[in-house]
Amino acid sequence: MHDVSTIDPRDLDSVEELQAYCDDQAAAILEWCRERDVKIACAESLTGGLLADAFVRIPGASQVLLGSAVTYDIHAKASVLGVNAELLRREGAVHPQVAIEMAQRTVQLFSQSEYRSRIIGLSTTGVAGPGPDGGKPAGLVYIGVSFPKIPTISMESSNYAVELNLQGSREVIRHKTIGCVLENLREFSGSSQE
Repeated sequence: MHDVSTIDPRDLDSVEELQAYCDDQAAAILEWCRERDVKIACAESLTGGLLADAFVRIPGASQVLLGSAVTYDIHAKASVLGVNAELLRREGAVHPQVAIEMAQRTVQLFSQSEYRSRIIGLSTTGVAGPGPDGGKPAGLVYIGVSFPKIPTISMESSNYAVELNLQGSREVIRHKTIGCVLENLREFSGSSQE
């Protein structure tokens, strides 16, 4: 593993560099989750399965990753995940509240009693490009996180979105999104300090 603590994925320009960065981040996150019996569920739009792939590339991911709902279509975000249809109609899919709801709803979608509400929900929604979509510029991305309250590890419940303004080709933007999701989760969970 490389020391990725000083690397900002937004500064990486090739899919290969981003993939290596994501492999290191995902491995550390999976280990952190495994040690604390925490699961991960994803809801993806512009990344189309790349977030799940970032985890699945790492051996042992099945002990942590529950799955990923790829809801590329705006109507699927409502019908599959249960994102507020009025919010989607009013704001479109590229909006911070949509990212938060996607993360929250994927937790509900994959929840089982044996997981004891110890599921982190992650989401991606945005414009990969090459041009703008619905008046939103290429590279505008929102990542959503739904973090459960876990008293035994002093974790407080939190639901939030992070706005990203990324540069690069369509593929680079999609991979930078994954790098930023993983970086954000490591910082929030504290696993980057270990």
